[in-house]
Amino acid sequence: MTELTTLPTITVLGAGYVGLTTAALLAHSGYMVYAVEPNEERLQVIQSGVSFFYEDGLDVLIKTAIDNGTLIATSSYQASIPKSHIVFSSVGTPDNPDGSSNLTYVFAAATEAAKLMPEGAIYVQKSTVPVGTGTRIKQLFAQENKQIPYVSNPEFLREGTAVFDTLYFDRVVAGGDDFGAVQAVTGVYKQLELHRDDIADIATIKKSRQVGHYISTNLNSAELIKVTSNAFLALKISFANSIAKLSDVVGADVVEVMDAVGADKRIGRAFLNAGRGYGGGCFPKDISGLIASGKEYGVDLAIMKAAQDVNNTMPTYVIDKLSKKLDNLSGKKIAVLGLAFKAGTSDTRRSPGISIANSLVSLGVNVQAFDPKANEEASHNLDPAVIITSSIEEALINIDVIIIATDWPEFIKQDPSFYTNRTTSRVIVDAVNKLDKHSYVSAGLQYIGVGR
Repeated sequence: MTELTTLPTITVLGAGYVGLTTAALLAHSGYMVYAVEPNEERLQVIQSGVSFFYEDGLDVLIKTAIDNGTLIATSSYQASIPKSHIVFSSVGTPDNPDGSSNLTYVFAAATEAAKLMPEGAIYVQKSTVPVGTGTRIKQLFAQENKQIPYVSNPEFLREGTAVFDTLYFDRVVAGGDDFGAVQAVTGVYKQLELHRDDIADIATIKKSRQVGHYISTNLNSAELIKVTSNAFLALKISFANSIAKLSDVVGADVVEVMDAVGADKRIGRAFLNAGRGYGGGCFPKDISGLIASGKEYGVDLAIMKAAQDVNNTMPTYVIDKLSKKLDNLSGKKIAVLGLAFKAGTSDTRRSPGISIANSLVSLGVNVQAFDPKANEEASHNLDPAVIITSSIEEALINIDVIIIATDWPEFIKQDPSFYTNRTTSRVIVDAVNKLDKHSYVSAGLQYIGVGR
């Protein structure tokens, strides 16, 4: 049994969306934290005191912690792990071409860390991994002749609200067979709770009185909890989109339908939002990984395959609705507003907005696109023919159609006159179903929603 009686030094392996947020917050909670990032370009950005991606409130936390000497960004395992009592692994888990999880980085990090971890140190897996991964890593540790306590501690943060979600968590899951190690990991979050209001002030984010739950489980349960949670949320989105398609045919409004359905406390309104589908670095990857895990263990997760299939159709469904309205899109000039996969982040991984923009180009459309935070990142995946503009106003110049592809406040909070005064276009596609349909119709715009 492993017990920690003093505040530990912590190393976080991988300074991406999860790792860097975790490291910065723990560095404000009384811990000495090493953030290990092997990518030299990203490392230099972090060492300068900012994040290489956009996340509300994170930059000031990084800068303050580095200035205080409680956060050290490094590329060296040797300079960090031997000094640490707890090592969090937050390295990437991209998917393979067949949809299964690529665990190359996970096992490489565990192998290297095992060689350097001091006696009694705890290895914690925060990366989302398939069920059974922890068992394989424990076997790896045994091959290195190391008795290293292993805990699965999956993250549940949302990009765009990652700082808030980590501070005011709804649950902390820790799974493993070493009770002392599990308690030590939950103790890290209890220490974070003691400082969270002060940290929220530094980050200038909203506060909450929410009290999170601590859930201790066995290892396999902890690993399955995370992917199951994401899969269920994705299933709700695909369910709403299926009903949206039916709503379009029968003349119903899916927003009204889901408002009423979500009023049932057994169901809840969250994630019943129809639109251009989900994207990002979690839902698509976690669902394909869960399907692959089921296949590995002889279980056909048909319901998740259906959710995946529905989601894959949604960007094209939006374009098809527009095409039917205008008869022919070729030669049209269309503004795509929103390239991040969701508002509040610069992440463009599997972004429906990018998919829509690229598909329009293939149909002979002239596309002008803008995103408040994701222009640069999106440029790597956009068709070269897409013109990336520096402002909403520039994107709206001389266009025929406006497509709202991401629910940034800059797009959805505008009065209809914002658009009618800046362009002669009278067609607006609400691919996120967040506009007030009636006010846009009253302003003389042809409104096209999803299931509306």
